[in-house]
Amino acid sequence: MRAALVQGGRVLERVEARTPRPATPDAVIAAALDLARPLAERAGAVGVACAGAVARGRVTATATHTFPGWVDVALAERLGSGLNLPCAALNDARAAAWGEFAAGAGVGTTEFMFVTVSTGVGAGLVLGGQLHLAGNGLDAELGFVSVPAHWHAGTPTPAGRLAPMEFESSGTALNARGVTLGYADARALCDAAEAGNASADAEYRHSASALAWKIADIAALLGVTRVALGGSVGLRAGYLSRVREALGAFPERYRPEVVHAALGADAGLIGAALWAQRMAEQPAAP
Repeated sequence: MRAALVQGGRVLERVEARTPRPATPDAVIAAALDLARPLAERAGAVGVACAGAVARGRVTATATHTFPGWVDVALAERLGSGLNLPCAALNDARAAAWGEFAAGAGVGTTEFMFVTVSTGVGAGLVLGGQLHLAGNGLDAELGFVSVPAHWHAGTPTPAGRLAPMEFESSGTALNARGVTLGYADARALCDAAEAGNASADAEYRHSASALAWKIADIAALLGVTRVALGGSVGLRAGYLSRVREALGAFPERYRPEVVHAALGADAGLIGAALWAQRMAEQPAAP
């Protein structure tokens, strides 16, 4: 868990602490309040970025084995009340997308997507200069969209066996493939691919190609013109080059500019803070 004091898109001060285990709502919220209180004394609003489906400040975890009891938890209300500040909550990928759009790789665009390729695959969309937020919290779950199941059994459909893209493109998927090929982990597989090993490169390119396909789909559907890649896999130079190469197979109009995220691990912190400030400055609804 991390907390930061943010001003003008810059982190001025940060603190961190281990996430409680088990990570129940009461335990996590209590620890978050303890972490943030010293910084909150100098803040005008508080933003929070967290995993799971987030809608209207309420959180439901998708990984219930990691975050037990997180079902419709009023996270923004509880943190705001505990810190005596207006509070806004976003999914962590959506927060990073807003941070990159406002202060990083998305500056100057109006249709922008941030994608993190790490343990899973997450994303956030900015359309017409506005962060896309759906009422059910499934705002840009790119990892859940379907691709052909090459590494997994998949589900039979009229279009063949399909699997969520996370199962074919994430760091977790690359890790499993790496172990199958005799590598210690995903990093070792990626290192070997970038060093020229053909079998490792084939697996690496499979991940990048599935992501490139869906980036082209998003460009065709929504007119996204720039995509920023983040996460431990997405920030690798070799991964970016392979995504760009795979996009070359699609018509030019479906090939947005693909770049690395500029804010690194701070994108979510900065995005959550800037979003909270934006929400706090909006006039109250009549």
